[in-house]
Amino acid sequence: MEAFYIVVLVCASLVLLAAFSSLIAFRFGSPILLLFLCVGLIAGVDGLGIDFSNNGLSFMLGYVALAIILFDSGFGTPLKAFKQAAVPAILLASVGVVITTVLFAGAVIVLLDFSFIEGLLLGSIVASTDAAAVFFLLRISGINIRDQITSTLEVESGTNDPMAIFLTITLVELITSGQGLSGFNGALLLSFVEEMGIGFVAGLAGGWLIAAAVSRFDADRGLTPILVLALALLVFSITGALHGSGFLAVYVAGLYAGNQKLPSKLAIRRFQDGMTWLAQIIMFVMLGLLATPSSFHTIALPAVALGLFLIFIARPLAVWLCLLPFDFNQREITFLAWVGLRGAVSILLSILPILSGLENGQDFFNFTFIIVLVSLLLQGWTLKPVARRLGLIIPKLTGEVDRLEVDLPRSSNHELVAYRVVKDSPVQSGERLPRWAMPSLVIREGRSMRYQYAGRLKENDIAYLFVTPNFIPLLDRLFASRAELDPDDEEFFGTFAVSPHRPAKELDAAYGPGLLAESEKAMNVGELMLSRLGGRADYADRVRLGPIILIVRDIDETNHIASVGISMEAVEPRRTLPIFLNIREIAERMRDRFRRQA
Repeated sequence: MEAFYIVVLVCASLVLLAAFSSLIAFRFGSPILLLFLCVGLIAGVDGLGIDFSNNGLSFMLGYVALAIILFDSGFGTPLKAFKQAAVPAILLASVGVVITTVLFAGAVIVLLDFSFIEGLLLGSIVASTDAAAVFFLLRISGINIRDQITSTLEVESGTNDPMAIFLTITLVELITSGQGLSGFNGALLLSFVEEMGIGFVAGLAGGWLIAAAVSRFDADRGLTPILVLALALLVFSITGALHGSGFLAVYVAGLYAGNQKLPSKLAIRRFQDGMTWLAQIIMFVMLGLLATPSSFHTIALPAVALGLFLIFIARPLAVWLCLLPFDFNQREITFLAWVGLRGAVSILLSILPILSGLENGQDFFNFTFIIVLVSLLLQGWTLKPVARRLGLIIPKLTGEVDRLEVDLPRSSNHELVAYRVVKDSPVQSGERLPRWAMPSLVIREGRSMRYQYAGRLKENDIAYLFVTPNFIPLLDRLFASRAELDPDDEEFFGTFAVSPHRPAKELDAAYGPGLLAESEKAMNVGELMLSRLGGRADYADRVRLGPIILIVRDIDETNHIASVGISMEAVEPRRTLPIFLNIREIAERMRDRFRRQA
C-alpha cells in the first residue's frame, strides 16, 4: 500500500511541476509543451532516476489524451472558420503528409543506414503537425494574424493525424510481414478510403448524439461536461472498433456539437479546457519519461540534420505544392510552411515500431524525439518573430477587454454577459449603449443598482447585459480600452480611406485603366472586395488591384465591410526571391516576362 501512495505522490508532483512551469512559458515566451517534455526528461532515468519504460501503457494513454485534445479543438472551432479553411487545410492534411513523407524518406536513406521503406516509416511518423503544439502556440503567442491563416493551420493540424497514423501502421505491417513496398496496392487505398469514410460518418453521428443528449439532459449541470467527455470517448472507441479513424471521428463530433446551441455550453468549454491541459501535461511528461538522453549522442548529428531538412525543405515544399491552386500570397505560404510543429503525436507514433518488435524500433523513437525537440526549439520559439518579419501581424481592433459570459440554461436567443469597465473605454468616456443591448444590472463598489439609476458608467463598474451572441464583438469595442497605436498601423491600413459604397469604376478611372473586369465595373467597392475574397471578408483582408491594395479596415454588425483603406504598392514588402508563388502569381510573372521580351 505504501508503494501505491508513493506512485500517486510522484505522479501528482510531476503534474504540479509541469503546471507551474507554464508560468515560465507565459513570462518568457518559451514553447510551453517543450517545458512539459523537459519535466519528463529531468525526472526520467537520466535525471532524477525514475525508470519508466512501459511503452504499451504510454501508447494507450497517449491515444486517449490525443482523442481528448482533438475533440476539444473541434468543439472550439467555429463552423465558418472551418468552411473558410477546409479545402486547403484538408489538402495539406492528406496530400501534404504524403509529400512530406516521401521527401523525408529520401533524406533518411542518404544520412542513415535505413532502407527506403524504413525511411518512409520514419517520414510518416514525423510528417504530421501536432494539434496540441499548433493550437496552444497560436492561442497563447499573443499575436493577431488573419483568420484564414490561423484557421488553415488549426484545421490542418486537427485533421492530419489520421493520415499519418494510417501510413505508420501500414508501413509497420508491411515491414513486419516482409512484403516491403510490393505490398502497396489498390486494396490499401480502398482500406484508407473506408477508414476515413467510417470516421467521418461516425463523427457526424456522434456529434448529433452528443448535441441531442446534452439538450435532453436535465440532471445536475455539473454532470453535463462529464457526459460530453464520456460520449466523445465512446465515439472514439466505437469508431476504432469498426475499423474507422477514431481521431477523425472525435474531431468531427466536436466540430458538429460545438457549433450547436447547447445548454451549459460555457461550463462544457471550461471543463474541456482543464481536461485538455491535463491531457497535454500527462502525454508530454510521460513521453519525456520514456526517453533516455544518454543514448542520443551517437545519433544526435544526423537526427538534427533530419530535423532541419524537415523544417527547411520537406515541409515548405509540401505546403507550397498543396497551396499552389489557392490565393495565398508568398508571405502567407512561408508562414504556413514554418508553423509545422512536431510534437507528442510523432513521439507517440514512434512507439509503434517498438511494440511491433522491429529490430531497430528504439532507433525510430530516438530519432523522432530529437526531431521533435529541434522543431519545438526552433519553430516554437520563433513563431512571433517570423510572423512579425513577414508582416502578417495585423493591428488589434480593440485594446484590453474584461468580459465574462454567464451561462443561461436552454437560452436560445440571448446571452448574459458581464463587462468590467476599463480605463479609457468608450463607455467610460460617455459613449451610450446601442438600443439592441439590454443592460440589467450595474455593480459599483460592491453595491448593486439598476442600469437606469447608475448614470454614467465608471471605471471598475461591472455591467450585466442581455445581448444576441452576434453582437458581442460590437459590445467588446465599447467596453475595451483603446488599442495601442503602432507606427506601422497607418502603413498597414493604407494612407487614406474610401467608402465601400463608392462605385468600383472610380478606382479603375483613377488608377487604371484595366484594373477591373467588365462584370466588376457595375459593383461598388465593397461588392468588388467580397467578390475577390470569395464572398466573405474579414478584418484586415487585402485585395490587390494593379498598383493599389484595398484593405478591410472595419466590419459592421452584419459582417459587411464598413471601411476600406487604400495603400499604394510601394508599401508592400518586395518579393526578392521567386519562391512560394501561387499559380496566379506565376502566371502574372510569366506574362510580364513575355511582354518585356516582346
